[in-house]
Amino acid sequence: MQNSNKKLEQTWRWYGPSDPVSLQDVKQAGATGIVTALHHIAHGEVWPLKDILERKAIIEAAGLTWSVVESVPVHESIKTRRADVEYYLENYRISLANLAQCGIKIVCYNFMPVLDWTRTQLNFEMTDGSKALYFNWIDLAIFDLYVLKRENAETDYVPSIMQRAKEKHSTLTIKDLEDLSLNVLMGIPDEKEIELETLRSSINEYAAIGTHGLKDNLKYFLSSIAEVCMNEGIKMSIHPDDPPYPILGLPRIASTLEDFKYIISEVNASFNGICFCSGSLGASLKNDVLEIFNAVKERIYFAHLRNVAKDEDGSFYEADHLDGDVNMYDLMKALTIENAKRDTPIPFRPDHGHQMLDDLFKQTNPGYSAIGRLRGLAELRGLEIGITGHY
Repeated sequence: MQNSNKKLEQTWRWYGPSDPVSLQDVKQAGATGIVTALHHIAHGEVWPLKDILERKAIIEAAGLTWSVVESVPVHESIKTRRADVEYYLENYRISLANLAQCGIKIVCYNFMPVLDWTRTQLNFEMTDGSKALYFNWIDLAIFDLYVLKRENAETDYVPSIMQRAKEKHSTLTIKDLEDLSLNVLMGIPDEKEIELETLRSSINEYAAIGTHGLKDNLKYFLSSIAEVCMNEGIKMSIHPDDPPYPILGLPRIASTLEDFKYIISEVNASFNGICFCSGSLGASLKNDVLEIFNAVKERIYFAHLRNVAKDEDGSFYEADHLDGDVNMYDLMKALTIENAKRDTPIPFRPDHGHQMLDDLFKQTNPGYSAIGRLRGLAELRGLEIGITGHY
């Protein structure tokens, strides 16, 4: 029986005690759930029960709930299925069991090689003076060809991009190239940034694995954690590739409708789900975001709602939440219909946001300043109420 009065759970990504945005700020924004992770623990190591309980206590003391883990990072040894893979799989299973013991059962993760997400500019100035995240194919080509110097990189770019990259590169200073490199290699806040040599080595490793090999490794990972997930009631939610196409010679396996159909069908169990990110999927010129949602909606356990605006090259900037190439009205309508069928509300968060107003003069995590996300959450909350008619 559908419950049309049930609202989505409004959540907020928080990077822990060192986040410039406080839990009090989150409460004032109107969110009730926190999306966080133990970023101080090295990738692949066990999340101790003590650390999980400590973080949970901090969140609950502020009158909030730890709703979603984003994320328990999948170690590169698992993604590449190196000789030590079983060590990291066992650590992952223990971490999941510890989270479940603390009542935290939605886990967002990604299976992107090396880089968690990629942008070429972190402070793209909008017409209103706010700043957004930006991915530009010309700048990526400059990084690829002239900084990374990847072998045969030129074959991945159309001639017009190559020519414009060559022309723009001739105008850049050493400092410009260093800044571009920092942006591309930017990691998750409070985690270690990727080093250029590490990236070069990983590109070679993934070239040998290929797209089919990476798909097999994801299937192996999911099969290896299936028992603990099903026993403990954990919902794994894979995040789409960001951006959703191959870059820098690295394969992508969570970018298209076909990718998600494969992921669900190959390990066809209820724990195996999706984090639906409208911005990541909307960044592709080929994706129909609403079509993908409708095809996999029963396995969506978490949602990131943001918008993007693309140009004819496929470069994109992150637009206002209700403005851009993603029809947020249609998506929110579909999401609320699916939510009404659930026993528990689907958590969503306003993903990213423009750096604006007072935040322009503060140190903020790229995409995760307070005021831009507050605006996004308010707009999305209003959109949901307007669609459902329920306050």
